[in-house]
Amino acid sequence: MTDMQSEPLPAPAVFLTPRRGGRKFAIEFMSLANQKCKPCEAGASPLSGTRADELLAGIPGWKIADGSIVREFTFKNYYETTAFVNAVVWIAHREDHHPDIRFGYKTCRITYSTHSIGGLSENDFICAAKINALLPPP
Repeated sequence: MTDMQSEPLPAPAVFLTPRRGGRKFAIEFMSLANQKCKPCEAGASPLSGTRADELLAGIPGWKIADGSIVREFTFKNYYETTAFVNAVVWIAHREDHHPDIRFGYKTCRITYSTHSIGGLSENDFICAAKINALLPPP
C-alpha cells in the first residue's frame, strides 16, 4: 500500500453515563478527514446553517460564502502551488466530489458546494478536511 492509499483511522468512541445511573451511551466521533463522501440521495436538502456552522468548526481556515465553503492558500512558488492543486485533484477524484479550483503563481482558491442539491452537503466538509490534512494547520 502506498502512502497515498493509507487506511482511515478507526473512530474513537466516547462513552457517556447519565448522572443518575442507567445505560451507557456510546457516541462515535470521527474526523471529517477520515470519512468517505456518499452520493446525495434524490431530493436531499442542503445542510442547515446551524449544521454547516458546526461542521465549519472542524475545518480551520475555511469560510462560508455565497452558499459555498471557500479557502485561499498561499505558497512559495508555482511548483508548490501546482503540486498542491494536483493533490486536491487526486482527492476530488478519489471522493468523486469536485471543487471549483482557481490558481495562479503563488495562490490557490478552492470552493466547494454540492450542485446537485443546490447548497452545502457533508461531502463538501469531508473534502475540505482532506485538503486541510495536506498542509500544516493555518
